[in-house]
Amino acid sequence: MRMRCTVSLLLEAEAVQRNYSLYNDDELLAFIRENDEQAFHALYKRYWKRLLVQALIKLGSQEEAEEIVQTVFMNLWQRRLTITLKHSFATYIAAAAKYEILAQLGRRKKEDALKKEMNAVHTDVDLTTSHWLDYEQLRNELEKNVSALPEKCRLVFRLSRDKGLTERQIAHTLHISPKTVEAHIGKALKLLRTSLQNFLS
Repeated sequence: MRMRCTVSLLLEAEAVQRNYSLYNDDELLAFIRENDEQAFHALYKRYWKRLLVQALIKLGSQEEAEEIVQTVFMNLWQRRLTITLKHSFATYIAAAAKYEILAQLGRRKKEDALKKEMNAVHTDVDLTTSHWLDYEQLRNELEKNVSALPEKCRLVFRLSRDKGLTERQIAHTLHISPKTVEAHIGKALKLLRTSLQNFLS
């Protein structure tokens, strides 16, 4: 019993002494498989911002983007003992975020159909205090870059992301073709991805 306690204390001391920023993704993942929460937080800190940008660009919703990031990392922790990587961890976590984004877009379509019969119920997602400042900076940067888009491109993007209009509805509202709407949205997303790269480092 005493020996077991001693081993446990040594392991805890080793964890405290680790500088997790020096470990690569695979090494951190190995620690996580051993239930090392500090290693998990290190991976979270390393990737949360780039996943948030990815979700923000695709969804245009700060609440949904934050929820996507929380879901991805919650699933990572819950599946830590069974995860096997065929490629890099960066590829894995980006694919996991993409899956959640597509699932959310699918839920949006279902909700749009239900809105014809009832009011949609929205749940606010609380932001973690420790990341509020970074998150605010990210939101401000996104808004600044959206505002800098060409006028027609910006208008189409806001109608799509802020108002939730479909491409056909935007085309009807602005008296342009759906193909033109699609081109404007594609251009906006490309420009935003480029301008937000500095937040990924």
